[in-house]
Amino acid sequence: MSIANKVREYLDKNHIKYQLLQHKPSKNSLSSAIQAHIKTSQLVKAIMLEDLQGGKLMAILPASHKISLNALNTHFNRQFHLMKESHIYEIFEDCKHGAVPPLAQAYEINRVYDEFLMRQDNLYLEAGDHISLIQLSPEEFKKLMQYSVPLKFSYRLFH
Repeated sequence: MSIANKVREYLDKNHIKYQLLQHKPSKNSLSSAIQAHIKTSQLVKAIMLEDLQGGKLMAILPASHKISLNALNTHFNRQFHLMKESHIYEIFEDCKHGAVPPLAQAYEINRVYDEFLMRQDNLYLEAGDHISLIQLSPEEFKKLMQYSVPLKFSYRLFH
C-alpha cells in the first residue's frame, strides 16, 4: 500500500497536485517526520474527535503541536473527546491502523485545521500506511481546506 484508495480518488477528482514521499516504516507522526527527514511542523496529523451525540470531527494540526480540546469545545460549543480506536478503524478501513490521512473530506467527515499549517513552505500528510507521505504546497493544501475556516486550537510542543 502506498496511498489509501479514498485519498487517491479524492485528490485526483479534485485535481490536487501532490508528490508521494517514501520513508522507512514509522509508528507515529513524529517518527514519520524523523524517518522522512522533514520538520515536525510540516507533518500534518489528524486527531479524530467525537461529541456526546456521536458527531465526528477531524482536527488537523502539525505533528509538532498538541491539540487543545478546550479551545475546540469553546469554539463549537460542544463537548468533544477522543474517538475510540475501534471506531477509527471502521471509518478508515482502507488504511493501516494508526495511519489516518488528514483528509476528512475523502471520508465525508467534518474538519477543522489549525492556522499554523498555512505558515509552512511544504506540508506532508499521512497517506494511509506507515511508509508514505503526501507532499503538498501550501496552495494545494488551501484548496483541500477551501470549505473549512482555520482556527488556533493547538500549541507547539516540538521544534
